[in-house]
Parts: sequence; C-alpha cells; structure tokens
Amino acid sequence: MGQQWTAEAVADHFEEAYRTMRKLPPVTVQGYFNAWPHVRRSAREIACMQAEPMCIRPSAAAISRLEQTSDWVHWIDEAERKLVWTRAARVPWKLISHELGCDRTTAWRRWTLALTKIAARLNAA
Repeated sequence: MGQQWTAEAVADHFEEAYRTMRKLPPVTVQGYFNAWPHVRRSAREIACMQAEPMCIRPSAAAISRLEQTSDWVHWIDEAERKLVWTRAARVPWKLISHELGCDRTTAWRRWTLALTKIAARLNAA
C-alpha cells in the first residue's frame, strides 16, 4: 500500500508548492522586447553595483509536485482554498482570522478540516 496521508503531510506539500511557485519566473506580456544595446560596464562600475539576489529555479520534480498539489484544491470549496494557500504562504493566524472575521481557533479548525478532506481523498485513492 502507498503512503498514509495526514493533514500535516498535506500542509507540508502546500508549503512546498507555494515556495516552488515563488521560484518560477514571472509571467510577462508576449510581443514586447528591449531594443536598447547591452551596456558594457567597467570592473570598477561592477564592483560598486549592489548585489542582486541569486535566482534559483525549481527542479522538475518540484514542479511536478506543484502540479499534483494544485489538482488537490479542486476537492475543497473556494473559501477553504484561499485559507489553505494563505496559510501555505505562512501568513500569521492573527491576520487570517481578522480577514475571515472569526477567532484564531476557528480559523485553525477550518484549515485543519480542509487539509483533512484532502488527506481523506488521497487515502481513499
């Protein structure tokens, strides 16, 4: 038999999916390009420039897991989807509960119920 899914394992997959989405290149409008020539900089100019963050691309396996996790959200309703993705982004419970208009315990219960629904569906398959 396969892996036994739990709400915690599903939450970990959603967090990984969120991190993978953040690593993907930005979506740009097709048809626009830059016609300016490349600027040649001296060694001194390069030394004085601010360091740019390193761009790390996700692996093919991470993208596959992202696609798999994205399919799971169709098993829960829209409010639960928003809650699950918001929590995967590590938004604090205080902000989530304020947005939902309930206390933190109720928001946590709704999140746990959504994850449990997904875990039950995965275990049934």
